Amino acid sequence: MSLANTYARYPVEFVSGEGAWLTDAKGERYLDFLSGIAVNNLGHCHPRVVAAVQEQVGRLMHVSNLFYTEPNVRLAERLSARSFGERVFFCNSGAEANEAAIKLVRKHRPRGDVIVALNAFHGRTYGALSATPQEAKQAPFAPLVPGFRAIEAADIPAAVDADTAAVLIEPIQGESGVNVMSAELLASIRAACDAVGAALVFDEVQTGMGRTGSLWAYEQLGVEPDAMTLAKGLGGGLPIGALVIGPELADVFVPGDHGSTFAGGPVVSAAANVALDVIDDEAFLTQVRDSGERLAEKLRELPFVASVRGRGLMVAAEVTTEAPALATRALTEQRLIINATGATTLRFLPPLIVSAEEIDDAVDRLKKLDI
Repeated sequence: MSLANTYARYPVEFVSGEGAWLTDAKGERYLDFLSGIAVNNLGHCHPRVVAAVQEQVGRLMHVSNLFYTEPNVRLAERLSARSFGERVFFCNSGAEANEAAIKLVRKHRPRGDVIVALNAFHGRTYGALSATPQEAKQAPFAPLVPGFRAIEAADIPAAVDADTAAVLIEPIQGESGVNVMSAELLASIRAACDAVGAALVFDEVQTGMGRTGSLWAYEQLGVEPDAMTLAKGLGGGLPIGALVIGPELADVFVPGDHGSTFAGGPVVSAAANVALDVIDDEAFLTQVRDSGERLAEKLRELPFVASVRGRGLMVAAEVTTEAPALATRALTEQRLIINATGATTLRFLPPLIVSAEEIDDAVDRLKKLDI
């Protein structure tokens, strides 16, 4: 096979999808509770996203960021209006959004350190990888970009000092197992940053776009960052990232400081505008919260589940058996797509449009594994 050997892929080829369901090349249907790792928040091939993309592809696909396009300008205005933001930089992925954030805070406070939490995941490009203190991911690519300090999350407020450019933190750590940061801790980090003029950046690549039951996770915390990074669910299934910049940092970047050829193109912007149309609705977000509670309650009934944590439809279960093997069995025996983020941790990221019946179906499939 000509594909680079960078993923431990399952031996399944998918050919189509609709809602919370995928169909493989053999015609088998799978219930998808991973959503392309929190990308397909509206499910597969949401009809409104498909229609917007088809219309835009037939009209204008790409012009570069030397020019304006209406879908992109409108998306920037909406992201700013619906958050603390004043300006938005677009890119193509979460890692790129975090790279932009790192450049932003480093320019704001030259030579300052960026503090990150242990067990964080911010991406695999060099700057983002350097902000991801996981030995297995970092070690093969040393030396890394200097100027990052990895601290236990609870100790970050005390670690912020006059040499700190920023704290970069996920409100809920996704890749390391859905570890929820408390509102009290994030408020303490906010206060520590304010005391020394450091920036606070929230990585909402996985938590954003309704995943936790509010449009942005920070809205449930009572803490506003100076910038936040977005991607995954933003494009309704298409690749787009964004750095939303608040007023304190809005004028840091000037022309030439950063850029991207494809970023914020009219097609992905059209898709993202529709994703916002659907998700930024209180009734929709209430349903996400209700669905998350139902999923958590049902998972707690399983005999092999020791505990459940999360917020909205970003859920993890600690299990009493080997999680990777369980996730593989769920896929191959029950056609249920989930993933393991650790030896005993299962992660559930179903589409936000998942029904109560599909939640019950997913848990029933786990029961049938007879663990």
